[in-house]
Amino acid sequence: MSAEAGTATAGTPVRPRPAPAEVALLASVFVVAACGLVYELAAGALASYLLGDSVLQFSTIIGTYLFAMGLGSWLSRLVERQLVAQFLRIELLVGLVGGLMPAALFVAYNLLPHEWGSGGGAAFRVLLYGCVLLVGMLVGLEIPLVMRILKRHFAERYALRELVSEVLTFDYLGALAVAVAFPLLFVPHLGLVRTGLFFGLLNAVVAVWALWLFRGELRRFAAHAAACATVIATLLAAMAGASRLTTWAEDQFYGDGIILRESSEYQRVVVTQSHAGGHGGIRLFLNGNLQFHSRDEYRYHEALVHPALAAHGAPKRVLVLGGGDGLAVREVLRHASVEQVTLVELDPHITRLFASHAALMALNERALASPKVKIVNADAFTWLEQHAREVEAGRGAPFDIVIADFPDPSNYSLGKLYTTSFYQRADQVLAAGGWIVVQTTSPLIARRSFWTVVATLEAVGYGTWPYHAHVPSFGEWGFVLAGRRPWPGVRKLPPGLRFLTVEGVPALLQFPPDMARVPAEPNRLSNQVLVGIFEEEWGQVK
Repeated sequence: MSAEAGTATAGTPVRPRPAPAEVALLASVFVVAACGLVYELAAGALASYLLGDSVLQFSTIIGTYLFAMGLGSWLSRLVERQLVAQFLRIELLVGLVGGLMPAALFVAYNLLPHEWGSGGGAAFRVLLYGCVLLVGMLVGLEIPLVMRILKRHFAERYALRELVSEVLTFDYLGALAVAVAFPLLFVPHLGLVRTGLFFGLLNAVVAVWALWLFRGELRRFAAHAAACATVIATLLAAMAGASRLTTWAEDQFYGDGIILRESSEYQRVVVTQSHAGGHGGIRLFLNGNLQFHSRDEYRYHEALVHPALAAHGAPKRVLVLGGGDGLAVREVLRHASVEQVTLVELDPHITRLFASHAALMALNERALASPKVKIVNADAFTWLEQHAREVEAGRGAPFDIVIADFPDPSNYSLGKLYTTSFYQRADQVLAAGGWIVVQTTSPLIARRSFWTVVATLEAVGYGTWPYHAHVPSFGEWGFVLAGRRPWPGVRKLPPGLRFLTVEGVPALLQFPPDMARVPAEPNRLSNQVLVGIFEEEWGQVK
């Protein structure tokens, strides 16, 4: 090693140890990237939550946000003087506007008129996209300013390629960290409102950090310190009142008294209960979408379950995909021949809730506690593939009945559960002579969507028997029974049913002209035409 300080053996200068200000700025890039992505994700999640769970919302929000970031980066060239002061001000603005955005949008949705029905009105959408544009522009200004500050203060350490490399490395690392933590950690434990406020505070902390590190070159140190204190105090006050604000917003949104509000890894879960009606009017909402109402859910679940099980005659093994509330399982267990029910539900929070909450257990008649029931928390698409391999290898048994009780295909994650690929996998776990039944949205409101599902099942080789039932909370609702042998009809039903009768079943298979079959192509994994059709048809209702 050479004795000359600052040189290596080969004479190459050794890069000096980074200064504290340099480390702080690179760390701030990590934080800035994390905060910026959180605001983008929060806006997309809120748009889906309030305007409909659709890939359209996320796509338009992300596109608008990225455009705004590009615009902000372009505008950064106009900032020529007092770079540190400008960076500090932008951090405070991003923290304040981005941090308060989820709370403000929740409040605005409940105060602004909804000219377009329950999906939200024009005024709210203008506010939503205005916030996204503003936050995106401010975030787009941040990174170019950090690069210029680093270049100005540490020119001897950085060639341009090294500067860009280091800044973008920390930028992408911050984005990766928050992309993983947002759905798994922050939203389930803090909720959207508190998550926004928490990252707003992080932006403010970066501003305070910059204030302290560059205090010697700031002309109005006291004014900047006061601004930092004001923003932090505002965000802390909002954090303290976040629970009451969320409670108020959800009370306004749902109307009935909320008896449970929780966030899982996958969704926002709200249960309401009114004081009218025999069951107290219990309703379940997932991400703002009604899943059932206790006053009439029996109509839906009896129609979903019993035609298939009665057609089989003596089913022993039943597979329920989705339906983590246990209400379909409740109906399955009415058949004395059933020996085992496998329930595959993605969200463990839902199955735990309906196996432990007294009011919800009363609804499903403690079905999830039955020794006949096996609960599997997994993605149904991948679980079917795995079980099909086990059946083929002789390590698993096929099912007599498969019941697909999924939410409507409002996005591509759900749409894959209505594809030919999915039904082919279901066919591989179905015993010879078995039946599959699928809930299939409204044949009245979403007529093309309904018959698209029928066409998809037929493309796999099934014979199909579409039918419908009136469920007051949803209107006319559709189902499709499918199998590889002629449907024998229903000759016997278990006792205690409140809606379905042997005599009434044939009428469910009759479709009036406004619900009659229309041409439709199968929904394949490669095109997912059903998602677009569904969005178009239900969008006309809003």
